[in-house]
Amino acid sequence: MRIGSVHIPSPLVLAPMAGVTDLAFRTICRELGAAYTITEMVSAKALCYQDKKTLPLMELGPEEHPGGVQIFGSDLACMEEGAAIIWEVAHPDIIDINMGCPVPKVANNGDGSGLLRDLDKACRVAEAVIRGARGTPVTVKMRLGWDKGNIVCLDLAKMLESVGVAAITLHGRTKVQMYSGTANWDYIREVKHALSIPVIANGDVFSGQDAARILRYTGADGVMIARGVFGNPWIFQQAQAALRGEPIPPLPPLAQRCDTAVRQFELAAQNKGEKIACLEARKHYAWYLKGVPYAGYWKSEISKITTLADVYRVTAGIKRELRDGRGDG
Repeated sequence: MRIGSVHIPSPLVLAPMAGVTDLAFRTICRELGAAYTITEMVSAKALCYQDKKTLPLMELGPEEHPGGVQIFGSDLACMEEGAAIIWEVAHPDIIDINMGCPVPKVANNGDGSGLLRDLDKACRVAEAVIRGARGTPVTVKMRLGWDKGNIVCLDLAKMLESVGVAAITLHGRTKVQMYSGTANWDYIREVKHALSIPVIANGDVFSGQDAARILRYTGADGVMIARGVFGNPWIFQQAQAALRGEPIPPLPPLAQRCDTAVRQFELAAQNKGEKIACLEARKHYAWYLKGVPYAGYWKSEISKITTLADVYRVTAGIKRELRDGRGDG
């Protein structure tokens, strides 16, 4: 897949997810087969106001290429300036615009999926980011529309292509659906057939087989994996096998999965400090234990983690007392 001048060596993409896809987790996912990763979404206004907490969000790893930074907002001047700051500070291969976030405090402010209610404004936002991006390819991640009575993805995708957007990622749900119901892959297929730029399919990819199936069904150029990666970065290895028509490898033994989790938290501590990393590790570690029998006590202990010493203590206990519960993936 080529996005503008950027070559992406496989169709497997890690979705940008706020509070999840920090540099540490993206590093783990790339090692396990993600070909392209994107930062958590970065606020254009925060960039323009020089918010110091925002700059670390868009840091790419030394080996994180091709890598993208995702920006959100709807103020044209801020989006252009924010894209220029991203270009200057982070040097990403791609800048992605969030037109899909359904969270009310974002969407109701006209940002994220709020832009799906004003297609002309959405295109002006894209043009502003393209101006600020200084030649860096600009992509858009969006949803089908605001609700089932306002499915706008085909019209908007064509408009965005016409103003110079280099690729579209389409999540097969509306804003109102949030994450409920079933993703509609038919619309993704329709958009793919209508565009000449790459289209990346997103929605309800929870296994390696799902990744292969959505690519076959939609004809999309890539597949973006989001919630399916929670506690399971090995989904990229499994997807690689599925795409090659090979047997799906099982998940590693529980002890090895725990070691991967610990390494992720150690990387996070290096990037953002032990306190924040350990607070954020609580949800990640619980995800790593999904499906493991009798894990309730240790999930309770995980919810109290405040230091890496706690992480090591809990990990030793898990390895000592628990056994695999989902070894077949």
